[in-house]
Amino acid sequence: MRDFDATEIAYVPTTGVRRVHEAPVVMASDRTLEGYGCLVDAAESFPIQIVRWPAQGWRPIDNNSGDQGGIAEGVFEFWWQGETLYARNNAVGDSYLFGWSNWPEEAATYGPAKPRRRALIWRANYHPDGGQLFFPLRCRSFVVPLAMPGDDVTPERFVSFWCDGHQGLYIHPNIWHGAVVPLDDDAEFLDRQGRVHARVSVDFAKEFGCYLAVPLQRPGA
Repeated sequence: MRDFDATEIAYVPTTGVRRVHEAPVVMASDRTLEGYGCLVDAAESFPIQIVRWPAQGWRPIDNNSGDQGGIAEGVFEFWWQGETLYARNNAVGDSYLFGWSNWPEEAATYGPAKPRRRALIWRANYHPDGGQLFFPLRCRSFVVPLAMPGDDVTPERFVSFWCDGHQGLYIHPNIWHGAVVPLDDDAEFLDRQGRVHARVSVDFAKEFGCYLAVPLQRPGA
């Protein structure tokens, strides 16, 4: 068990609903990821897009300003304890409880990871200030739900992308993303993203009365 204090999570999960919307799973490829992002072979040489701070009125942001926050980089850890998915993003210093493989009121929160066929995700977010790269450090497969930009997002707009772990996943600025869900009991990723780390979130349980269900089976299996 990892040294982790669940009271220090960045967001307290919303629970209490008993409905799910399953985000269909597809194999991640440059074709299926078109518009969302792309697969990445070499993490260190891949550029992370940084978005200039938006102008507040008709006067534009000065050239050579508003996009100088730079890149944050660190290891993003994900692991299952019992039936609960935890994570720690060392690039920005935040910890999370991202979801469960059982209804949260019944899900085990400690002990060895249990077999699972789906993850119930309670929230997702996007970063308006820059893109984000998740590059697996141990070639472990993972699934991540994504949706195209727009604050009118709904659970129906999400697609789960199955990645085999041999390449990284880069997502563009403003792309909605839920938790990176490891197929193994744990996984570590090199995380590279904008240092400002602005987040805009959707709470599925609170806003839509459901969890986003992410299948953990390989497409076609």
